[in-house]
Amino acid sequence: MSAFQEYLRFLVTLTAVLDPFLAVPIFLTVTASYGVPARVALVRVVAITVFVVLAVAALLGDTILTLVGASLSAFRVGGGLVLLLMALAMLNAQAGGVRQSEAEAAELESGELRGVVPLAVPLLAGPGAISTTIIAAEKGGGAAHLAAILGCIAIVSLLTWIVLRAADAIGNRLGTTGLNIATRLLGLLLAALAIQTMAEGLKQLFPGLAA
Repeated sequence: MSAFQEYLRFLVTLTAVLDPFLAVPIFLTVTASYGVPARVALVRVVAITVFVVLAVAALLGDTILTLVGASLSAFRVGGGLVLLLMALAMLNAQAGGVRQSEAEAAELESGELRGVVPLAVPLLAGPGAISTTIIAAEKGGGAAHLAAILGCIAIVSLLTWIVLRAADAIGNRLGTTGLNIATRLLGLLLAALAIQTMAEGLKQLFPGLAA
C-alpha cells in the first residue's frame, strides 16, 4: 500500500470514527438555549479541542505505548476491537457505550453536562479516535509522516467544524432518518476498517497466520 493510500485510509477511518453527523442531534440538544454567537463559539472550541487531543495522541503515541507496556501490534488488535464495537453501535444508529455510557447520556439529558465535555471529549475525540491516531502515527516515517498525520487530523477537525456549524440546516434537511442513514453508512465502512486493523495486528503477533 502506498503512502498516499495509507494517509487516505487514516483520513477516512478518523472521519468515520468521529462521525460528526452522529453529533448533530446531540449538539442541537446541548445548544438549544444558546444564541447564534454562543453556538459559533462552541463549535470553534469543540473543533480546536478535537484537534489538540488527537494531535497530542499522535505526538505522544510512542510514550503512551511504552508506559502501558504494549506493542504496536497488540495495540492494533485492541484498537481494532474498540473500532468494531463503535461500528456495531453506529449500524444501529446509536452512540454506543464506547463513546458515551448510559450515565453520561443521562447527565447530558438532565443538562448537567454542556458544551465541550460531552461533544469534543468523549463523543468525538474518544477512545476510538485516539487509538486510531496512535496506530497511524506509530507506523514510522519521521517528521514528514507526523506532519501528514497532523494534516489529516486538521482536515477532519475542519470537517467537524463545518458539520456542526451547519447543524441546524443539516438537521432540518436530513432529519432523524437521514442522519441515521449517514451514521449507518459510516458504521459499515468503519466495521471493515476495524477488521482490517485487527487482521494486521494479528498477523504481526502471529506470523504463522500470514502463511
